[in-house]
Amino acid sequence: MALSPDEFFDHAVSVADAERRLPLARMTGWDVSPFEQDGLRVAPLRPPVLPEPARHGEDPSDCRSCRDRDDGIWFNDRWRLARVPGVGVPLVLMLYPRDHYDLADLPDELAAELGLLTTRIVRHVQALAHISRAHVYRIGDGGAHLHVWFFARPEGQAQLYGSWLVVWDDLLPEYPGEIADADAAVVADALVASHGGRRSPR
Repeated sequence: MALSPDEFFDHAVSVADAERRLPLARMTGWDVSPFEQDGLRVAPLRPPVLPEPARHGEDPSDCRSCRDRDDGIWFNDRWRLARVPGVGVPLVLMLYPRDHYDLADLPDELAAELGLLTTRIVRHVQALAHISRAHVYRIGDGGAHLHVWFFARPEGQAQLYGSWLVVWDDLLPEYPGEIADADAAVVADALVASHGGRRSPR
């Protein structure tokens, strides 16, 4: 059985300092870390809050993803793909079910299609010029409506490898939107060819 919230907190702070600051993560010593360890410190660990606050969209009638079910660059009857604007890496895409599901309650038919779509989107993003990898993330703490992130890592930027990519994305200046729009259109057209669907919601 997993530790209770209080047990987990007590376990975590057992290695913390008097201000409940944990040691720096091993990741901060990696050569791909965007931060130098000198002067960097961990925020104090806060005690657990129960019950946890509701995520956005727990009530489908108040869900932004449901309201935006017709916004995006690629659609079929069950899914939509959208480009995320204002990012620092060359392309960030987000895949959503058009109806209100989270990952744990996704019907088997949609779960199977999610696997195919994820693989095909990654192939199409990695086929773009000057893109080496497509990183895939599902977090789920901010919204109750399933959303899967696809981050394009620019070719040659070895410092942007791995799990720090999303942090680097937040630090980089905004990537030119017109270039990202053009690349997103290439991915969407390739997805129509490989998976079906269409470029408009209907």
